[in-house]
Amino acid sequence: MQPLSIPRIAILGLHLEVNAFSPPTTRRDFEQQSWAEGEAITQAARSPVSALPAEIPGFYARMDATGEWEPVPLILITAPPGGIMAPGIFPEFLQIVEAGLAGAGRIDAVYVASHGASRAAEEADTDGAILQLLRDILGPDVPIVGTLDLHCNVSDRQIALADLLIAYRTNPHVDMRERAAEAADAIRRILETGERPETHFLRLPLTPPTVTLLTAEDSPYSEAIRAGVEARQEDPNLLGVSVTGGFVYTDIAKCGLCVWASARPGHVGQAVDLAEKLSNDIWQRREELMRTLTPIEDAVAQAVAAGDGPRLPRLILADVADNPGGGGGGNTTALLAALHEAQARGVVFGILVDPVLAAAAHAAGEGTRFEAVANATPSTFADTFAAMATVRALSDGSGVGRRGSLAGRAFSIGPAALLELEDSGILLAVGSLRRQLLDPAMLEILSVDVAAARTIVVKSRGHFRAGFDIYATPDRILEVDAPGLVSPVLSRFVFEGLPRPVYPLDPEAAWG
Repeated sequence: MQPLSIPRIAILGLHLEVNAFSPPTTRRDFEQQSWAEGEAITQAARSPVSALPAEIPGFYARMDATGEWEPVPLILITAPPGGIMAPGIFPEFLQIVEAGLAGAGRIDAVYVASHGASRAAEEADTDGAILQLLRDILGPDVPIVGTLDLHCNVSDRQIALADLLIAYRTNPHVDMRERAAEAADAIRRILETGERPETHFLRLPLTPPTVTLLTAEDSPYSEAIRAGVEARQEDPNLLGVSVTGGFVYTDIAKCGLCVWASARPGHVGQAVDLAEKLSNDIWQRREELMRTLTPIEDAVAQAVAAGDGPRLPRLILADVADNPGGGGGGNTTALLAALHEAQARGVVFGILVDPVLAAAAHAAGEGTRFEAVANATPSTFADTFAAMATVRALSDGSGVGRRGSLAGRAFSIGPAALLELEDSGILLAVGSLRRQLLDPAMLEILSVDVAAARTIVVKSRGHFRAGFDIYATPDRILEVDAPGLVSPVLSRFVFEGLPRPVYPLDPEAAWG
């Protein structure tokens, strides 16, 4: 097949990790993070700093570097992880895609940059529905390549409709640009050769707690990802290997750890063998994908010890159950209250999401002493906490990340304040938008000297590890068993859509 002189590539995506136990995700949630259509996508992708997912600039950069092409940007929307999309949002998204394609003219290929764990009021398999719309409009001959988060939920429909789906390989996620570049290369290859990949896909009845899926640690999960990379390096007929942990809180039929491998036409046997080997290896070692969290009282005791002079290395406490990056509210106070009561010294705590408290601090002004009341109106897991405090710094909450998955990307936590709590001296960072603390820059915009802290408390599940790795070694990071909407203790949730039996909720779950 002769390559097209200037391929026209449609670009679209929907980034939302849905936690069905969280409040619904609204259109405003998307608008406050990123809702881009048409040429605004291209402009943001090629600008020095962008709020778009890192895959988009990565895809543009690789396509620009490998030859002439014409982007046909349709729509790219992103929102913080949260509840099911409120009615109307997903149909509007599909309508914009359909209208954009209707007026686009010739389309030679499509790049879909989606998170992969979204869910809408109208549709559970939103990612499958997007691919179905593309196929209905473009037909079977137009290549479709997509990238997915490691915490995606993948359906058989997605595998059948896409030519190639490529998942991130790192957790914390720092390889989004590289995977987008891989997608760009795949599109170039398909257009030049006419060869459409063949894929073998497996889903296991396995939903490991997300804290066990860190790829820098040795585990059945990380080893499977590395084995997939090595297999591709050794076999040029393998075109892609993905191992994804899934996101169980989405609570739908396609949740579960997935493995798939893609190969050149006529070589799918290698894909079958590899996918089945990796899946079997993970399943046989599934008990290793469990984790015991640190009780609050033990975490507080270690923070008190860490604050008693420089005898101990710096400590990081991860409030994993209230991670906004998994749908948590970022507003629980159980760990904060315990640290304050114990008068743990040298503690920086962030980011507590409370727009009312942030507004009160701004109204009071820097240097002002006032009663800081968090969660004045309490909600699920978010109890009221009150303490006298002094406003140490104020910010509009805007900044640019400098480390890990946020490096070089624009962010906003909304109007923010740094409060120093009386008696304990805890420095409490308060924001207005629900964002996880994954980059030191999110504290530095409030003039926090992160290196001076003895204990850093992060409302984050794991992405903070790529941003805060310079401050504490892995053995000094504790995942705390505090309450929240995204607790790794899955037995605390009542699942309705999750296929059962599934391990570890059902120890008797079988797979062969």
